[in-house]
Amino acid sequence: MKHYFLLIIFLSATFCGYTQTLVTGTVTDIKKQAVPGASLTIKDSYDGATADSAGKFRFKAYDKGKQLLIVTAVGYKTVEMPVELTGSGELKLAIQLKQEITEMSAVVITAGSFEASDRKRVAAVLTSIDILTTASANADVTGALKTLPGAQQVGETEGLFVRGGTAAETKTFIDGTLVNNFFYTSVPGIATRGRFSPSIFKGTIFSTGGYSALYGQALSSALILESVDLPEQSSATLNLSVISAGAGFQKLATNKKSSWGLNYDYSNLTAAFAVLKQKQDYSRAPGGHNLDANFRIKTSANGMLKYYGYYTNNGLAFTSNSLDSTGYLDKFSMKNDNMYHNLSWKENLKRKWKITAGLSFSTNHDTIGFGMQNQQKTDVLLNGLQFKTFQLDNKGLYLNARLVFEKKFKGLSALRFGTEYNYSDDKSIYTSYNGFKYNSRFIVNNYALFAEQDIYITNNLAAKFGARAEYAASLEKYNLAPRISFAYKLGKQSQASLAYGIFYQNPEMKYLPAVNSMTFMKAEHYIAQYQKTTSLTTFRAEVFYKKYAQLIKTTNVNGRELAANNNGFGDASGFEFFWRDKKNIKNLDYWISYSYLDTKRDFLNFPYAITPNFAAHHTASFVAKKFVTPLKTNFNISYNYSSGRPYYNIQYDVNNKTFFADKGKVTDYHNVSFALNFLPDLGKKNAKSFAVYVISVSNIFNIKQVYGYTYSTNGMHKQELVPPSRMFIFIGAFISFGVDRTEDAINNNL
Repeated sequence: MKHYFLLIIFLSATFCGYTQTLVTGTVTDIKKQAVPGASLTIKDSYDGATADSAGKFRFKAYDKGKQLLIVTAVGYKTVEMPVELTGSGELKLAIQLKQEITEMSAVVITAGSFEASDRKRVAAVLTSIDILTTASANADVTGALKTLPGAQQVGETEGLFVRGGTAAETKTFIDGTLVNNFFYTSVPGIATRGRFSPSIFKGTIFSTGGYSALYGQALSSALILESVDLPEQSSATLNLSVISAGAGFQKLATNKKSSWGLNYDYSNLTAAFAVLKQKQDYSRAPGGHNLDANFRIKTSANGMLKYYGYYTNNGLAFTSNSLDSTGYLDKFSMKNDNMYHNLSWKENLKRKWKITAGLSFSTNHDTIGFGMQNQQKTDVLLNGLQFKTFQLDNKGLYLNARLVFEKKFKGLSALRFGTEYNYSDDKSIYTSYNGFKYNSRFIVNNYALFAEQDIYITNNLAAKFGARAEYAASLEKYNLAPRISFAYKLGKQSQASLAYGIFYQNPEMKYLPAVNSMTFMKAEHYIAQYQKTTSLTTFRAEVFYKKYAQLIKTTNVNGRELAANNNGFGDASGFEFFWRDKKNIKNLDYWISYSYLDTKRDFLNFPYAITPNFAAHHTASFVAKKFVTPLKTNFNISYNYSSGRPYYNIQYDVNNKTFFADKGKVTDYHNVSFALNFLPDLGKKNAKSFAVYVISVSNIFNIKQVYGYTYSTNGMHKQELVPPSRMFIFIGAFISFGVDRTEDAINNNL
């Protein structure tokens, strides 16, 4: 919730009293037909607009004198039109665009990916604004992505579970580099949110399969995020709510070639939990400090150096009723320190060459305590249950570096190649109830080379060929992963795509060191897609098949699950639909998604191939947004559905063989969430600040949601795994100083 205040960056800021010219008009093609979605911008400024469904546009320009108006639209040649801005009155324009014969009319390879970006020509599916205003997302990136087909509605733990894969099989990249610890530290039975605000991203690629050879170490999915560039102008923000308080500042240089910024936020859920009672009894409610900083430098006309970094300190402590001993409590506590730095550089070189370099560095320190208490909250050691009292001290250091060269050829054809290095150093100290300490350390060095080529045979037919080679020093193993995609244009707005690829991933750290020598896990992806897009609508239908091999099988060693071998296997198949519409219902933006998944796998301690407990056969979402101008309010609603997931209690017999002590299927999942944003200053002239008041309610019908069951140590007792509270309510006020984006609030259904 604490990241809601960054919504202001997009919604609002102060009107600074500059002179202005009102620019209006229409954009049509040579047949006098409207060109909806055309983008208009005054060169070297941030003044502009997007044409509506009738091709009409309207915006305020604050520069004066002779300027250059740049008009772009998908499928049309860019127009640069000289205009004279007087600083007052209205300038009416009639703009005509000519269709682009080659580049802008060419087919785009999209199989397996949802992409939203200000650079790419594929249809924008979810932008950062969409993420911030999706009612069920709570301003969390992965929360919003769960409304897209392919993602499962898993609520008891963090992460993206995609097409039958675990959360660990989805990896996240920011500006090309891998992000470790993208989510806050795991808490038993509670899904933690992502550490990053969606407001810092300008581009989002959610690949549910068949992703580019530039990325690796993800069996199922890649989430590729691109951070924002220079801000529009200097600004400041302030947020206050019952759970957090924070402030930030962004400074743009006078020459608009560099910027820097700082933000601080403090959160504490004590007041919220006092009203909304939780399943857990908190002695320390979740909360902590967050500090982030950034700078951006324009190194040339097309070059950009960007830095983003943060430091977080947070913790919590609670007790819950113990399943192992009636009348006693299980105790859990966690303290976390996390630091992240990301430095990236892009530059266009001579002869259509481009270089992209990235470096990310992060550290993570968790101090986690487990134990038991009596009803008076006094620590106890019970005979036979002493093993439940211990402490973990985990420290991790992570580094990722990559270098990519790109050569553009005629049209859209291009060659990309490069190298990547990934380093991790994880240390763990286990301290038992009697003071015994066990130290472990595992270092990973991964090296990769990759190459990929886009070949545009005609405007209607394109192919992408790629390959990725990796060496894992810790495994002493190599792999080679070919990937290929095709796209064929069926009509002006529709196309079909095919994709195939092999993907490898190291075994998860929590199962290492292993009993035996290990190798990479492997998955093969087969994808076929149909897509039809306009500037205001998107329809996608996709079928897929995934074949898993060399998955980890575990064994029980002194009560600990350790990797035993790579004899696991599985498959996943299904089909998905997605429809987004900003056109057919006046002033309403909505999308609908549906996924069918049939998956089984034999991995970890499974006795044989079964449907994993994180996979549901059917998932669906409906999201709607409407801005009511007279009320100065944006209304958002979302409904998420998932059919019942299976649950298992898998135990070991005397021969160390696994069997089902219990199994079944939980009830279907339903969640209706609602949010509204009230903008009281909308329309006010000469405003010195701009405020947004936010109210959001998750699970407004108070529906009971059961994710599965937790079991006692001996497997004799079980308890429903449910959310900490059925409903959560957020109320906050956010104030921004500096950037007037009130028109965007209406045009983008904010």
